[in-house]
Amino acid sequence: MGDNITLSAAVRQNLLTLQSTADLMSGVQNKLATGLKVNSALDNPNSFFTASGLNSRANDLSTLLDDMGQSLQTLKAADEGIQTITDLVETAKAKANQALQTQSQYERKTYAAQYNDLLKQIEDVAKDSSYKGKNLLGGDGNDLTTIFNEDATSKLKISAVDYTNAALSTGLNLSDLAEGQGGATSFQLEGGNNSFVLKESTNGPTLNSSSLLSSALGISSTNTLSFYSGSTTTTLASSHNLALSAGTTVQDLIDKIDGIAGVRAEFDESNGTLKIISNDDVTLTHNGSATGALTTVNATAFTSLTTKLAGSGSYKVGDVITLTDGNNYELGSLEIESDTTVDDLKDFLNDFNGVSASFNTTTGKLAITSETDLGLTSTNTDFNADDFTADSDGVTIAALSDSGFATDNEINKVVDRLNNALSNLRSQASEFGTNLSTVEIRQDYTKSLINTLQEGAGKLTLADTNEEGANLLALQTRQQLASTSLSFASQADQTVLSLF
Repeated sequence: MGDNITLSAAVRQNLLTLQSTADLMSGVQNKLATGLKVNSALDNPNSFFTASGLNSRANDLSTLLDDMGQSLQTLKAADEGIQTITDLVETAKAKANQALQTQSQYERKTYAAQYNDLLKQIEDVAKDSSYKGKNLLGGDGNDLTTIFNEDATSKLKISAVDYTNAALSTGLNLSDLAEGQGGATSFQLEGGNNSFVLKESTNGPTLNSSSLLSSALGISSTNTLSFYSGSTTTTLASSHNLALSAGTTVQDLIDKIDGIAGVRAEFDESNGTLKIISNDDVTLTHNGSATGALTTVNATAFTSLTTKLAGSGSYKVGDVITLTDGNNYELGSLEIESDTTVDDLKDFLNDFNGVSASFNTTTGKLAITSETDLGLTSTNTDFNADDFTADSDGVTIAALSDSGFATDNEINKVVDRLNNALSNLRSQASEFGTNLSTVEIRQDYTKSLINTLQEGAGKLTLADTNEEGANLLALQTRQQLASTSLSFASQADQTVLSLF
C-alpha cells in the first residue's frame, strides 16, 4: 500500500484556497504591523528605492537643520552681546555729557575713569558673547558659515566683527581716555614782626597817621628812611627808600612799607605804635645806612599748626584765599581772620576731592598734592611773596597730564566718536538681524522640504491602514467561508463511509 494520501478534488481546492487566504492574511497583517506596504525591494523595487532616496535626502537635511539651529543660537548670542554693548556705549555717552555739565577738573577726571571702566566692560561683553566656541563679536577666525543643502552649494557666510578691542578703527574706534596724573608743590609759611612808637619826644605825645614824620623823635626832615635785608648792608631797591621832606607824613611811611613785597605795616592811631610784619628779615634805618635802625624784624619759618597766619607778611585780616582748578573752576575760598591758623589753611585745602595738604613743622612748608591743575590765589598782592619779591600767580600746581575730559572740545570729540560707535552697532545689529531672519526662513523651508520628502516616500511605501484593515476583514471572511466549504467537502467524502 502506498504512502500517498489521496484527497478529493473538492477538498484539495478548498485547502488550496485556505492556504492562499492565509498567505494573503499574513501579508496584510505584516503591512498593518509595520505600517508599510513596501518593506523591501522584493515588495516593489521601484517604490522601495525611490522612497529610500527620498528618505536619505530628508535625513541629510535633518542633519543640516540641526546645524541651522546652532547657527541661530550663535547669532542670538552675538545679537544679545550687541544689545548689551549698545547699552554700555549709551552709558558712556551719558558720562561724557555729565562731564560737559561741570567745569570741575576733578569731576571730569572721575568721569574719564568711569568712561574707561565702561570700555573695559564693553570688551568683556564682546569676549563673552560666544556660543560653542564661536564668537561673532570676536574678530578673525570666528566667521560663521551656515549650509542649507546637502551638497553645500547653498550657504550663508556671516562675517565676524571685532569688539573685543574697543580701540580698533574697524570696530568701535573708542580709545581709553587719559585719566591724568597729578602734581605737587609746596610753599613757605614764615614771618615775624617788631614795633616802635612814633612820638614827638621821650615823654611827648604820640603821632597819628596824618602827623609829619619829621616831628618824630630821632627823625629829621633831611633823613632818608631806608630798608635793608636783615641787618646787613644790602639795601632793598632804591624805590623803597623814603626821602623825607617837610610834608612827609606817617601815612607816607606806612604806604612805603606796604609797597614792599612780603612786608606790611599796622599802625595804631591810639598810641602811635607802628608794627612792621615781614616774611623775611628786614631793617628800617633813618640815616641811609644799616646803623641807627629804627626797628629790625627777624622772620622765622612757622613751626606749629597753631601759628596764626596774620603773623606773616603774606596774610592779613580780611584777605580772601581762593582755590581754583585749571578750568578756573572755583573750588572754595577762605577768609583770613585774626585767629586763622596754619591748621585752618591746611584743613581748608584738605576739604576738596583730589587735593591733599600737609605741614612740615621743621621747615615751615605747606605741601600740596593735587590730581588736577590747581591755583591758590589771594586778594593780598603780597601773597606768597619771598625775598621781597612778589609772586603774581600765587601758588600753582601743574598736573603732569590732564584727563581726556579736561576741555569741552575734547569731550565733544569723544561724544562724536560715541555717536559713530552707536551708529555702527545699530548697523551691525541690523545685519545680524537680517542674517538671523535668513537662517530662520531657511530653517522653516528645510523643515517643510523634509516633510515633503518624507510624505513623498510615505506615499510610495506606507500602507493604507483603512484599506488593509478592510482587506484583513475580507480575508478573514474568505477564510471562514473556505473552512466551511472544506468542511462540506469532507462531509461528502464521509457519506461514503456510511455505506459500510
